[in-house]
Amino acid sequence: MEFKEKVLDLVSKIEKVSDRLETEEATKNALVMPVIHSVLGYDIFNPAEVVPEFTADTGTKKGEKVDYAIMHNGEIQILIEAKKYGEQLTLKHASQLYRYFSVTTARIAILTNGTVYQFFSDLDATNKMDERPFLEIDFENLDESLIPELRKLSKEKFDLEDVLNSAGEMKFSNQIKKVLQQELRDPSDDMVKLLVGSVYEGKLTQSVKNDFKPIIKKAVNQFLNEQINDRLQSAMNRYSDPLDDTDIGETEETDSGIVTTEDEVEGYNLVKAIVRKAIDPDRVVMRDTKSYCGVLIDDNNRKPLCRMHFNRSQKYIGIFDGAKNETRHPIETLNDIFLYEQKLLETANCYVE
Repeated sequence: MEFKEKVLDLVSKIEKVSDRLETEEATKNALVMPVIHSVLGYDIFNPAEVVPEFTADTGTKKGEKVDYAIMHNGEIQILIEAKKYGEQLTLKHASQLYRYFSVTTARIAILTNGTVYQFFSDLDATNKMDERPFLEIDFENLDESLIPELRKLSKEKFDLEDVLNSAGEMKFSNQIKKVLQQELRDPSDDMVKLLVGSVYEGKLTQSVKNDFKPIIKKAVNQFLNEQINDRLQSAMNRYSDPLDDTDIGETEETDSGIVTTEDEVEGYNLVKAIVRKAIDPDRVVMRDTKSYCGVLIDDNNRKPLCRMHFNRSQKYIGIFDGAKNETRHPIETLNDIFLYEQKLLETANCYVE
């Protein structure tokens, strides 16, 4: 079985057992040990590879244990501390990892609640575990682009130097992304000065900076949405759609009086492209009505994904939850559908077979 398939098998298992994981021990048995054994490939029954309840005296903390220590080439390389499924991970939970990191040969520490895995190293100071993880993987909201990074920690591919080189790059990359997120929410004076200085010839007073902040937010978001839309369009061109034979530059009217608009077709294509990460896109079907345009799974009314309420000045996208309750969200442009990507994926996952 390919490594990616092993990861996706684990994701499927989480969906089946998560509602029954009420203790830390249950989480370790059902989720953490399969990651160590089935995904990463270490033999949990061989103490030369995996040491459960690993103990090392650390100053005044005698007999304190870390849940698992993973050995490679006879040395401890990875420490794992597990908490109960659903528990919010905090630095307080990592206290044992901090203490053990300085007294063992481990260079990688993992804090997990069975679905979220935070990976730490000592990039800031040797033998002192960093306060921020260099990588975080959430198996319930899996970013498949991170699977190759996880594979570097497997028994088959383990190369500490390669892992640490990637860790340094990922850590700074993640920090930069956080800075960008903050700048998008509230552009700083430095960002305003950098961007406005290229297009505005007047004196850059504080009042001018304040006036430009909402313009910058809007322009940057429009730019990002255009980039995403271009990539989605390229992806959709590679996957033929039954509606592609229709000229989407025009509206389509049937004998029943139902009019399928260009916006509805484009909205459907965006939804279909978003949820293909969770479900086969061939199962995603559009069914238009006079009052709304519905998107269904398997063309089945009992499997609603969302509804597009576009027949009015204020557009809404209505997204269904697992209990098939619809919640309407106002959107200004079709690109605003991307704001609800996670909700759409959660609903699509309800229909994964």
